[in-house]
Amino acid sequence: MEQETSFASVLRDVHRRFAAAPLSYGHGTGNAWDEAVALILGVTGLRDARSSLDARLEEEQAATIRNLAERRVKERRPLAYLLGRAPYCGEPFHVPEGIVVPRSPIGPLLTDGLRPWVESPARILDLCCGSGCLGILAAKRFPNASVVLADIDPLAVSTARRNVAAHGLEHRVEALQSDLFCGLHAGGSATGARYDLILCNPPYVDANSMETLPPEFALEPALGLDGGSDGLALMNRVIGDASAFLAGQGILIGEVGEGARRLEARWPGVPFFWPDLPAGGTGVFLLHADDAP
Repeated sequence: MEQETSFASVLRDVHRRFAAAPLSYGHGTGNAWDEAVALILGVTGLRDARSSLDARLEEEQAATIRNLAERRVKERRPLAYLLGRAPYCGEPFHVPEGIVVPRSPIGPLLTDGLRPWVESPARILDLCCGSGCLGILAAKRFPNASVVLADIDPLAVSTARRNVAAHGLEHRVEALQSDLFCGLHAGGSATGARYDLILCNPPYVDANSMETLPPEFALEPALGLDGGSDGLALMNRVIGDASAFLAGQGILIGEVGEGARRLEARWPGVPFFWPDLPAGGTGVFLLHADDAP
């Protein structure tokens, strides 16, 4: 007997499969239903589930969805890797294997406008850019700004450039290979620049947590997750060097996840500001240039 190929029936089947499996979520969805919806929308290109429940899928599409659902369960591979892309804050991003899947709570802060802390930055730097998602969101939010994306990983740099091109931003967004700030004097328009806004979502998973990552997260690159013994190896370097790269009224926005208390203990007297996050979560701070050590 042929399987039904309506959106609703395929969604029902995939949801049941996901709900019965020991999957971990957190790559843009938080439960089996949302993951099933994301898979079907990702394959079909439909805009939303609510208006598509009665839609009839092509048999090839339905077969692809069911095959990817089986891979999601058996391989525990993040959905973004199965699809090769991921939506983030309403924008699509190319995400190959080897790149951390976009999920930072900094993104919703950007789309919310960073009010009242940031007005109209002229120069923006996205350190540890990965796919380039934060810098690209910032470029869209601040259309008069020039943006530099920087990452130590050549795959991240090439992925960021691909996403920059896909969003039509080559004229004012560039991607450079750099070990944090170290490569930003090596050439290109970033030479000697100071930035009004620095965004940094570095690897910040501590050593103990790295050993107990769920399979989905363990499939992401350690280079993009491992923050050293306490999770702060890279962020400590960023904070120590930020004053040399921030403009006079510039702001550093950084993410450390569960390491907020450890960060404050490491930098006593530094007035980190921890904003309420639109999408929930913790571990994102703002630091003004005048307060940087």
